[in-house]
Amino acid sequence: MDKQRQRGLLKDSSQTVTCLGRTFASDAERRDYFLQQLRERLQDPAFLSTPGFPIGNIDRILAISDPPYYTACPNPFIGDFLECFRQATATSGYEREPFTSDVSEGKSDPIYNAHSYHTKVPHKAIMRYILHYTEPGDIVFDGFSGTGMTGVAAGLCANLAAVESLGYTVKGNGSVWDGDNQISRLGVRRAVLNDLSPAASFIAYNYNVPVHIDAFQAAARRLLEAFENKYGWMYTTKHANGRKTGRINYVVWSDVFLCNHCQKEVVFWTEAVEEGEVKDDITCPHCGGEVTKRSLDRLTHTIIDPVLRKPVQKAVRRPVLINYTFDGERYEKEPDKDDMAVLRRVEDEPIPGWYPTRRIDTDIDLWYERDYRSLGIFSVDSFFGLLNRIHG
Repeated sequence: MDKQRQRGLLKDSSQTVTCLGRTFASDAERRDYFLQQLRERLQDPAFLSTPGFPIGNIDRILAISDPPYYTACPNPFIGDFLECFRQATATSGYEREPFTSDVSEGKSDPIYNAHSYHTKVPHKAIMRYILHYTEPGDIVFDGFSGTGMTGVAAGLCANLAAVESLGYTVKGNGSVWDGDNQISRLGVRRAVLNDLSPAASFIAYNYNVPVHIDAFQAAARRLLEAFENKYGWMYTTKHANGRKTGRINYVVWSDVFLCNHCQKEVVFWTEAVEEGEVKDDITCPHCGGEVTKRSLDRLTHTIIDPVLRKPVQKAVRRPVLINYTFDGERYEKEPDKDDMAVLRRVEDEPIPGWYPTRRIDTDIDLWYERDYRSLGIFSVDSFFGLLNRIHG
């Protein structure tokens, strides 16, 4: 299946589509038309010099863009978007009292948890403000949108169940009530989202562009099955009885230090963590000497850094706890010899494709802030790779 059809799986590409006042026979035709429009804009040197324009060739920008909804560069269609959805009624009569209610929303909603991102705000909290300050059809702009929760909130203002989940009542005419007060009307709001982070804007696009649910689920299942067939062995561990396996949820890795007195290894998790709390005083299990974390030296080992291509000293960490699920229940165990064998196999497993290796020691402020040198971290990939001395 070619890439065009793979993209088409996410939408029903067989139906007529209207976009920015134009009607197309299919969504694929819509995309082809606006891609050509975007390609022409990308030939303009003035457009390419727009502040914040990404570093990348034109073909790659076009490959991940879905104009006019999302472009992997400053979006030249925003003016058309605003003109198309501008409200016909004058806004001179607009009046709203300040929103004064307390807003508290948890972070357990599946939509919120689909993509982690720093400073992320639950969409239900944003919905309350949009419902209060806007009417259906209004345009909401978020210039620092992160992963697009404002767009999700704007769209869900048309969803009866989502609005009622906020504790509001929706009456038959679509009016939204908070107790005895009508506060808004049910209906979609249009969102314009922007962020300097390419990753954030890409996630925001995928959060907010409608998908063909059945096709998406089928594609997701195929992807998960392919991953399970190839890499599922990395996430299994033997259950307590040793005859059946569970699915690993996460593995706790511990720093390893050297005792100031006897210079033997001190596994921090084992000696310093008690019932989830870190003890102030640590007793060396070998010589009985009293030590503190601040006074301990890290245990390191020498590796050949794959990016620097030279020997570096890297901090040693050890797996100390495995949290896994078996038969619907969660369990914890210490890694056994089979788990250690799997970790060694993971270390030896070649990485088949490209992965980021950008050096971070060029950003001195960042590098010194956490003293990544003592951890042996010199590039982005070092945050994710093992390269630990797990033997022993």
